[in-house]
Amino acid sequence: MKPRVAQLLPLILGGMLAGLLLLVLPRDWGRGWGFWADRRGGAPPGEPPKPSQRGGEQAASGAFDFSLAQQWSDAASRILALLKERLEVKGARDHEALLSFKTEEAYRDFLARAAAAGLRVVDQLDGFRLARVSYDDLGALQRDLLGHASGYGEVGANYYAYLPDTPAKEERAAQQEVAFGDGMLPFLGVTGDHSRWGQGVTIAILDSGVAADATFGSGRLRYLDIGQGFLGSGEGDGHGTAVAALALGEAGDAMGVAPGAQALSIKVTGADGTSDLFTLAKGIQTAVDAGAQVINISLGAYQNSTVLAEAIGYAVGRGAVIVAPSGNDQAAQMTWPAADPRVISVGAVDAVEQQASFSNSGDNLKITAPGYGINTAWLNGERVVFDGTSGSAPIVAGAVAAMMSENPGLSASQAWEVLQQYSSDGGAPGADAAYGSGILNLGWAMNRGEVARVDTAVSSHYFNNQTGQMEFVIQNRSGSVVSGMNLSITDNLGQSAYVVPPLAPGATSTVAVPVNQLELSRSANGISYRSQLINPAGAVDVQPANNQKASTVAPR
Repeated sequence: MKPRVAQLLPLILGGMLAGLLLLVLPRDWGRGWGFWADRRGGAPPGEPPKPSQRGGEQAASGAFDFSLAQQWSDAASRILALLKERLEVKGARDHEALLSFKTEEAYRDFLARAAAAGLRVVDQLDGFRLARVSYDDLGALQRDLLGHASGYGEVGANYYAYLPDTPAKEERAAQQEVAFGDGMLPFLGVTGDHSRWGQGVTIAILDSGVAADATFGSGRLRYLDIGQGFLGSGEGDGHGTAVAALALGEAGDAMGVAPGAQALSIKVTGADGTSDLFTLAKGIQTAVDAGAQVINISLGAYQNSTVLAEAIGYAVGRGAVIVAPSGNDQAAQMTWPAADPRVISVGAVDAVEQQASFSNSGDNLKITAPGYGINTAWLNGERVVFDGTSGSAPIVAGAVAAMMSENPGLSASQAWEVLQQYSSDGGAPGADAAYGSGILNLGWAMNRGEVARVDTAVSSHYFNNQTGQMEFVIQNRSGSVVSGMNLSITDNLGQSAYVVPPLAPGATSTVAVPVNQLELSRSANGISYRSQLINPAGAVDVQPANNQKASTVAPR
């Protein structure tokens, strides 16, 4: 199926709809959607005008302009058609709408009249002047719009927060992926005792609920109910527990990145395991108001909504960061909220730094992190092997909390900027749609100020389809300039050596080698490459394992 382009589907009533009425109704009626209700002697909302409502000769004679009534009917029909187009859509809750209002007075007036108008207020976000309503008859909403359009802000569908459609898969080379098991923390460069990491920071987990477990210790887990309860018992309801453990677990068999952090569990899924964008927005607002500095949302949808955008703005404006997964559909687009540029969007890699085959890509992707075969917690004290960008996101959320606690004074957004700056380059040199700024490297970020620290790495092997060359990316993750490096490359035809120029801290250099097309075409298994980075004499590398890498270019 072709990718469905993520859309903002609000109905801009103050402009577009009022403009529509101005087009289909006479000029002297163009005083706004509330005109009939406000004008003395006017028809009730949703009803065509009576003869006495027109001025001039027709009013004096009592004649009725049937063409005028027809124009009114046409306008009402077109409004109803617009509502159907925006609300009766796949992937949204049936017979629901999200309504926002321009002023507090308009919002309160709506809440007071909603029931009489045939609209049920399911929930509301007073701070956003937004109501989630249900209706039996869409005509009820049509009539309220006709009578009170001047007060409306926007109208949109309440999309499910799950994956309603699977976009077309991006063409990617087959690969053998390697699981992390219990190796997630060493991969991130976390060594020694990190039990205090995250202290003083609250991470909100907006998910299926977090079950009590030994890995959350005593007094670190609290709950807030936004109408969904605390914890589900369905087959997939261990998801929230798994996610939380990756962020802040403290048990040896389910260890997280920030075991000193506080967890705030806000269940945003219903009994069917799905959520919606209104509920996500409410969860975000609740988490921020409860003091969460880091918010993890391991859910997504291919549609967006103004209410979600408002909630993200609310969080960012109050100093919190939101972390969300890119999606698991091997797609060249991300799910929302990860697709919002204000959100820390996270893709997945395996234990040998390959982009996970399922991980969505996109221009707004910020970073990648472990997301394949990771051991973590589940319901009833179980331990499971977890795959998905849903697991990658909380690892980054935990890293933000860890960076904050170990660098007092850093805000959540500043901590994130450090992590982004000190990430391991992956894939194509520099930032790209598959890896974002790179792969999370917490060890480098934590030790960035150590001038004597040496860590050089073969960051990636990348086949450039445009040039037909294999690119070997070298990165200096040390605390100072490193000179005198050499790179040895071995392929099916032999070995070659290359001089790597001096590299400043964080800098990269690329060695590009043409791929022998004749050898590639006649080799059933493709061309295998091995690279070995050789440091200058006397340099003691803290991560010597990352000085070599292997890959294969498969025949096409």
